[in-house]
Amino acid sequence: MEGQSLVLFFIFISVFSGDVEGGLGEGEGEGEKRMFVFGDSYADTGNNRIALAAAWKYPYGITFPGKPAGRFSDGRVSTDFIANYLGMKTPIAYRWRKQLAGRMKHGMNFAFGGTGVFDTPAPYPNMTTQIDFLQQLIYDSVYTQRDMKTSLAFVSVSGNDYAYYIARNGSTAGFPAFISSVVRQVGVNLRRMHGLGVGKIAVGSLPPLGCLPANTAPSSFRQCNKAQNALVDLHNRLLLQAVTDLNNQTGSTSFFILDIHGAFQTVFNRTRPHQAGSPKFENPLQPCCMGVSAAFSCASVDENGVKKYTLCSNPKSTFFWDTLHPTQEGWRAAFSTPPLQNSLRQLFQY
Repeated sequence: MEGQSLVLFFIFISVFSGDVEGGLGEGEGEGEKRMFVFGDSYADTGNNRIALAAAWKYPYGITFPGKPAGRFSDGRVSTDFIANYLGMKTPIAYRWRKQLAGRMKHGMNFAFGGTGVFDTPAPYPNMTTQIDFLQQLIYDSVYTQRDMKTSLAFVSVSGNDYAYYIARNGSTAGFPAFISSVVRQVGVNLRRMHGLGVGKIAVGSLPPLGCLPANTAPSSFRQCNKAQNALVDLHNRLLLQAVTDLNNQTGSTSFFILDIHGAFQTVFNRTRPHQAGSPKFENPLQPCCMGVSAAFSCASVDENGVKKYTLCSNPKSTFFWDTLHPTQEGWRAAFSTPPLQNSLRQLFQY
């Protein structure tokens, strides 16, 4: 046990000496604003277990911070870009709260890769439990009501509930009803955050899941799955209605949507190979890192340590990092689009 503790200590020092939790180098203010993050791998900055998650294995993190650090990308993820835009440091991952107590003033990231609104096979807390963690910190007086009033919550819901529904052979006919139940629970969660005193609550729209490399592989990464994207559209319509209802019911403008779906679609439409003047991502649906077969994934190795994945020469040339997650450059492109820029202006005014 002592040896394991030393290993974790050196990993911890190595990771954070590189300022993994820092912003993007611009607008890192020390104001009173703070951000609390809930959700999944699109927002997780290192809560997942080092021994289990691919995000702690090479080649994850090769762009930033130069080594695996718990982000499901080659570099920064959505949380980092939002924090940078707001002029604050990226909030620390919940798992490091004791080691980095001095950084808690910037907020905290409770997101765990693989989790959902409801329980999923991932051995991590769902969103309800993540909110429990924040509630306990408030109870322990780590954050005051004044802290909460000037805070922002970012909620990432990226489809793990739906992947699990498919994996357990949920019926096609029952999918719309399940989507309704997911969005309904998202609404319950958002209202609860508001009840804890969070000043502004931003929930990301569901990205076009039918365009993820995991779903476009059958078409050689050329065509999105229209049936899956139709279900995504249903989720996003219900989510918009839920957020509108919450604002009306609370007589506030505390709840709003970050248009991640619109941002992804804008990038895809701008960078199709047949469109002149937009060759940045030659094929935006093809990932940089993927397993050599369906049995393997990015970071997979055999018992002898031989890699079972292929890696592109330049992650900046691809929108997707692996079969599910964007590259740092992909996230940068998404956050530069009008849909997300417009959403971020609302955040900037909070």
